[in-house]
Amino acid sequence: MNRVFIFLVCAWSLLWAQIPQWDKYETAFQSDKSYENPIYDVDHLKITFISPSGRQEIIHGFWDGEKTWRVRFMPDETGTWTFSTVCSDKDNAGLHAQKGSFECIPNDQMMDIYRHGDITRARGDYHLQHRDGKPFFWTACTAWNGALLSTEEEWDQYLTHRRDHAYNVIQFVTTQWRGCKANRLGQTAFSGCGRIKLNPEFFQALDKRIDRINDYGLVAAPVLLWALPFGEGMEQSPGYSLPLREAVLLARYMVARYGGHHVVWILGGDGKYTDEYEQRWKEIGRRVFGEPHPGLVAQHPMGRSWIGDIYADEPWLDIIGYQSSHSNKKRTVDWINKGPAASQWSQLPARPLINLEPNYEEIHFTITARDVRNASYWSLFATPVAGITYGANGIWPWLRKGDRILNHRHQPGTSPWYKSIDFPGSLQIGLAHEFFDRFAWWELRPRPDLLVEQPGDETFDRFVSVVCTNDHSLIMVYIPDAMTVKLYNPLQFSYTAKWFDPVSGEEETAGIESKNGQLVFEQPKANDQILILQKLD
Repeated sequence: MNRVFIFLVCAWSLLWAQIPQWDKYETAFQSDKSYENPIYDVDHLKITFISPSGRQEIIHGFWDGEKTWRVRFMPDETGTWTFSTVCSDKDNAGLHAQKGSFECIPNDQMMDIYRHGDITRARGDYHLQHRDGKPFFWTACTAWNGALLSTEEEWDQYLTHRRDHAYNVIQFVTTQWRGCKANRLGQTAFSGCGRIKLNPEFFQALDKRIDRINDYGLVAAPVLLWALPFGEGMEQSPGYSLPLREAVLLARYMVARYGGHHVVWILGGDGKYTDEYEQRWKEIGRRVFGEPHPGLVAQHPMGRSWIGDIYADEPWLDIIGYQSSHSNKKRTVDWINKGPAASQWSQLPARPLINLEPNYEEIHFTITARDVRNASYWSLFATPVAGITYGANGIWPWLRKGDRILNHRHQPGTSPWYKSIDFPGSLQIGLAHEFFDRFAWWELRPRPDLLVEQPGDETFDRFVSVVCTNDHSLIMVYIPDAMTVKLYNPLQFSYTAKWFDPVSGEEETAGIESKNGQLVFEQPKANDQILILQKLD
């Protein structure tokens, strides 16, 4: 009798649950059975959601400890949604053939992810956008250990700062890895290697951090499988050490667990995805994301490695991520400006191309704010503009005063995370976001052919980058130092000219000289500047 009463109460609450559009709906199911190892013993728990317009979406449920299973889902239509479950163990009445419904109501929050919807990409475009079509300029911060090691108060302080300085994505790691043996409570995501066991308590702690990312209007970009196959501690990284089956099971579990959030998945972290590892990672991607799933998918390769051409025909990969690494030397600068991203983007199927890890500010005590700006703007202008990621050597490991970075070179005196977020480069990447948002940045394409002379051919760190809209109505030129710049003007347009200072965020009028069909400018400042040319009507 009590069980019937509880069932009726639960059914009544499900029927009248109200969830705002673009928010997370969650409900729990109680299994009739205990399983020794649920991720192996239950092949699937699938929940079919029916939208108010009759559209179907199939979402995977996940085990959350003991006999509790859950599903999380983000509704994109207002009105009444219904759902029903199918479990691979059809004899388990607590999981199989369950039904329910909820009401999706309009969302009154003003943050973009709740006003304009989740992040998508239109096929044939080079940028990301919200579901309603509003362009989304990726502005991320690498807090690899932040969600694992932060206190609630620290995490709120960090997210408040990122939000208030125009960041909109947080990149972080979701399991133990070579840079973090366990979370702040001493818990690991899983144990074992040949056959693993998940730890729901680890993920329950992580839930709160990911919830808070979305609460601040930011998109979560979790690395599912850290994968660097070299160096100290590499055996602790699941993308490298786990067998294929276990890597797939672990990644699928996290996709099910966090698919109801605003997320962009980073399947592998810092990995090598070519040569002897190519087929392994293609197979992981196909098995984890081979069927319809929530969220877009990126890869995060190791420094100065490139997967754009090799993964061009992999339909599960939505974002060509790359890592230019942490150097201001010629090899790295040339790789950004003349390497595969710059030379191949136009030959590949259209996808956003984003440098997910350029220079970390303060790393090796050689990388300055200027180096951060150089690497970031060169990357932005090397391919169709889509976005950029920032990092600091004290933020990614979540350093507090006196901490050491695990399995990485110890650098005494590295600033803790709470000081690093106020580094000049950290603030200037926020200014970059605000700058681009004043223009139709998603229409900009690299146009090195408009440059009469390339100073970077003589001196690598004086490389000048040019982007332009197809109709030549907007041209931007990134000039890293004081110099004279000459541009071809093939359509003989007249332009207004302004300088944008990426250090201060200020603009001022630029002098312009038209000579022999060319536009000539004198960049007078010692720091980098962006020249903005807008066609006169």
